[in-house]
Amino acid sequence: MRKVELLSPAGTLEKLKIALDFGADAVYGGVSHFSLRIRSGKEFSMEEFKEGIEYAHARGKKVYATLNGFPFNSQLNLLKKHILKMAELKPDAFIVATPGVLKLCHELAPDMPLHLSTQANVMNVLDAQIYYDMGATRIITAREISLKDLIAIKTEIPDLELEVFVHGSMCFAYSGRCLISTLQSGRVPNRGSCANDCRFEYELFAANPETGTLFRLDEEEGVGTYIMNAKDLNLASHIKEILDSNVVDSVKVEGRTKTAYYAATTAKAYRMALDDYYNDIEDVDKYQYELESLQNRGYTDAYLISRPFEKHDTQSLDFTMQLGTHQVCGQVNVEGTHFLCKYKTLPNDEMEIVFPLGSVVEIVDNEIGTTYERDGKFYLKLKQLKAQNGKIWEEVHSGNVNPITLPTIFPSYTFFRIPAHPDMGTYPKK
Repeated sequence: MRKVELLSPAGTLEKLKIALDFGADAVYGGVSHFSLRIRSGKEFSMEEFKEGIEYAHARGKKVYATLNGFPFNSQLNLLKKHILKMAELKPDAFIVATPGVLKLCHELAPDMPLHLSTQANVMNVLDAQIYYDMGATRIITAREISLKDLIAIKTEIPDLELEVFVHGSMCFAYSGRCLISTLQSGRVPNRGSCANDCRFEYELFAANPETGTLFRLDEEEGVGTYIMNAKDLNLASHIKEILDSNVVDSVKVEGRTKTAYYAATTAKAYRMALDDYYNDIEDVDKYQYELESLQNRGYTDAYLISRPFEKHDTQSLDFTMQLGTHQVCGQVNVEGTHFLCKYKTLPNDEMEIVFPLGSVVEIVDNEIGTTYERDGKFYLKLKQLKAQNGKIWEEVHSGNVNPITLPTIFPSYTFFRIPAHPDMGTYPKK
């Protein structure tokens, strides 16, 4: 049976490894300003990206290299050199956004599979056919596309792979074609440096040019002034509908600039959803329990299942971001022997253990701490906060760089979390 690929973001080498360990079949990331996430691209060196590709390939998984920025004429020679260098690393595909870059990649790296970015805004059979004829092996469709239109494209071009976004930030503009950030701060979204101006709070004014009068418009209480702030996409509850269509080849999670915990949790949640589908199981509450633990702007199922004109709940007007149901308080090192504190931690705090699917946590009770299972979840309580250097702490806080000893070996990159409390500053829920 052909199984749908789970594709996760990789903003750094660590996030790449975490996403793969927590269930992703493939990851995408880039090096340099030719990637649409310049902030994350700067965190990858060529050597690290090469290591990431080798890490993935050793596990039978894939890495797609992003070249999806919009280059200026002055950058074309640099772009050509970059394409050749990236091809030498042997990623599994290039992600590109423009016809010119698509053609250039095909000429310089003729054996490289080419994936067309969502920035190309493909919504119909005509555009899909053009890019397919130009050499695109996969199209990452516009986020505004419907499942019905995906079926139409696949019916017409059965050999063309289709990739769809299922989770992450949504853009105020049409598939990322936005210039608000350019206007206000000179940071060009389509060249990888969006300042997320649509997430800001704005005040509205009315002006009379004849009299020079300017009035500030008072907003109705509770309506808010985040007038361009889109909710985050979450299609975990619709995996069955998406896969039942039998036209989607890859489901994609947005978020190369987000946290390591985000990379882990989204990979785990959608891995569970995909695996459950192939085992004739559906447990939406289980997937959403994980995803609700993340910071978000409120969730929406957006447009893949429903048409845009049918949706009236895709914006968060009264807040820009809210904490999730849980607070991350620790991340385990690669060796599994210690963790770094991510939030205030005290002895005997009950911390839920979040580890990759298929991993095992040993149940122990010793002088360092205890691990135990309750209602299908695993927990850790530390009896003492003993640092790697032997110092005993009464409490540890985020920013403390002393690795804290664990009572047993944990899977690499395991996370610990606790329920979020009101005093943590949780924003209004959706």
